[in-house]
Amino acid sequence: MNRFFTFCKVVYIPWCKTEILVGSIEYMVLIVNRLSAQYHTSKGSVYAVDDVDFDLADGESIGIAGESACGKSTLGLSIIRMLLGGKTNGEILFDGNSILNISESEFAEKFRWKKISMIFQGAMNSLDPVFTIKEQFVEILKQHNFHGDLDETIVNAIHSVSLDNVVLKKYPHELSGGMKQRVVIAMALLLRPKFVIADEPTTALDVLTQAQIVNLLKKLKKDGMSFMLITHDLAVLSEIADKIGIMYGGHMIEFGSSHEIYQNPKHPYTQGLLESIPKLKGMPPKYIKGIPPSLLESPTRCRFIERCPLAIEKCKTVPPKFKTKTGYVRCWLYDDL
Repeated sequence: MNRFFTFCKVVYIPWCKTEILVGSIEYMVLIVNRLSAQYHTSKGSVYAVDDVDFDLADGESIGIAGESACGKSTLGLSIIRMLLGGKTNGEILFDGNSILNISESEFAEKFRWKKISMIFQGAMNSLDPVFTIKEQFVEILKQHNFHGDLDETIVNAIHSVSLDNVVLKKYPHELSGGMKQRVVIAMALLLRPKFVIADEPTTALDVLTQAQIVNLLKKLKKDGMSFMLITHDLAVLSEIADKIGIMYGGHMIEFGSSHEIYQNPKHPYTQGLLESIPKLKGMPPKYIKGIPPSLLESPTRCRFIERCPLAIEKCKTVPPKFKTKTGYVRCWLYDDL
């Protein structure tokens, strides 16, 4: 699929309820409409992702930020259809194909790891301690019925993350944390997918190793790969992401371009996140008072109402998505938009 449309057509974007004429804009490789994901527990259903919308153009990167247990990882697992013990609803269009309505066997055969792959959180947990790195690479290729040159493909993947061939003969415990993380990234790139989901790839790494991983992600972006970066580190997102989605309590409460989110944040929660970042000069960092909401009940009001310093009467009902310049915000303070 070419990066740009070569003809004009009308595309309906559900979350902003409008039709647009495309022809000179970038091709949308991923469109997520009203995506919801629930876990079923002994205490009831956990609404981990609720009514999430966003889109991503070919070659773009999106950053997903928010506090722990807000639904970031569940969102990624829902897209790659690896949500164990959960149920997913909504629509996901990838490369023009609806990937939620097809069978698991068809998705595994045509999409998983070939077109969509994932870098899982916690590199050591993703590697089998009793097999060498090469054996694990070979297993992935055979599992996905790869018929090309195994050795050449594996070596190219290792070199793409700046690792030496000697790594292939080693076991996971013989590698440093940064090397294991790069091995996991190489595994995600084995079949040259079009879209990669990276779930906190820099967590628990030292500063120098984090910089190496960030530079690697920048290189992948420069090479034209689309990816989703899930992280708590807003500073990292500012360097990599073209678009940013802020999640809170299972909702994507604000979505837009990186520039708009950082320069003109609208949702009080987004503003609180940015104010919590330490700065060399100016006001000291602030924290958001209170605790996150329970996700055991479907929301009947804004989930941030208990912690919001700007809450109004309307906040006792769930806010819809109000369109902004480059995306949307879920907050009653902007109903005049």
